[in-house]
Amino acid sequence: MNKPCYSKKDFYGISRRRFMKYGSILLGSSLLLACSQNKQSPSDRFTSDSTNTNKLDKVTLGTEWVAQAEHGGFYQAIATGIYNDHGLEVTIKQGGPRANNNLLLMLGAVDFIIGYAADAINSVEAGIPKITVAAPFQKAPQVLIAHPNTGNDSLENLKGKPILISAAATVSYWPFLKAKYGFTDDQKRPYDFDPNPFLADKNLIQQGYLTSEPFEVERRGGFEPVVILLADNGYNPYTNTIETRTQLVETNPNLVQRFVDASIKGWYSYLENPTPGNQLIQKDNPDMTDEQIIYSIQKLKEYGIVVSGDAEIMGIGAMTDARWKEFFDSTVEVGVFKPGVNYKNAYTLKFINKSVDYYRA
Repeated sequence: MNKPCYSKKDFYGISRRRFMKYGSILLGSSLLLACSQNKQSPSDRFTSDSTNTNKLDKVTLGTEWVAQAEHGGFYQAIATGIYNDHGLEVTIKQGGPRANNNLLLMLGAVDFIIGYAADAINSVEAGIPKITVAAPFQKAPQVLIAHPNTGNDSLENLKGKPILISAAATVSYWPFLKAKYGFTDDQKRPYDFDPNPFLADKNLIQQGYLTSEPFEVERRGGFEPVVILLADNGYNPYTNTIETRTQLVETNPNLVQRFVDASIKGWYSYLENPTPGNQLIQKDNPDMTDEQIIYSIQKLKEYGIVVSGDAEIMGIGAMTDARWKEFFDSTVEVGVFKPGVNYKNAYTLKFINKSVDYYRA
């Protein structure tokens, strides 16, 4: 891989000083412009040919968390040879709570990352040249969970109650909850991804992912929590999206198209028979149990996280201008973004929205 025009030390310094507001690494537009003008680019290592070449293009996907069922389609596409069939040799780089995927993407250490709509729009505002190319999840899996038999069974009933949330939530779903349901900042409690405080206090509510925290509460607490999916209550941005550098879309759209197509086909395969993908997930993450994976897949299907809405017609990964506009307008309304941000630069529809038959052929 070609050496980037700035060292990692330079970029980490910038991130500490300037980009903590949104909880993700964002790079100054002037530095990125300098990198984009560098004659040697990470995309130079890719061939311009399609699957007719015998040489596989090496591509790296950076995930936002450790290997789990939420990444199942990508692991499945590796395990079953779908990526190879599309002329790709894909490596998955696991993330975690301190993963700096925007930084890795801009440095060329990874070629695609798992993202989400709010950060994509924020990157436009900050001048970061990345773009969303597909949305494997049609529903955001973000949930609030509560103890049963406490009356905390709806968002309306959570007003005034203590809620454990992460720092990132304060610039994503929390402003929505304040605007629509009357939540106030004095309800917030810091959440550090440890369920013990929640388990110890039946009056607490905490954030979580539909496919993860409720399972952990059941396993450790011995009870089934109340689960409120925000996507079914008015907050449904695109999440678990596929993002890449704008430069790669412009210079090698063929490679982007192959990666998107193969990833979507991987998701269809995974939902039909997840065993191959699960084996790779557990190889990357030995702590991932069979029970957790089974639970996660069940919830992905039960709630229509991957296959629902537009995806039922246009295929997994579908996005629409209307959904992006609806989300942007809602964030402007609650003061997260300024109305002048050109949010349409956060995404492109050119690689998706084929048809279910296209991807399952």
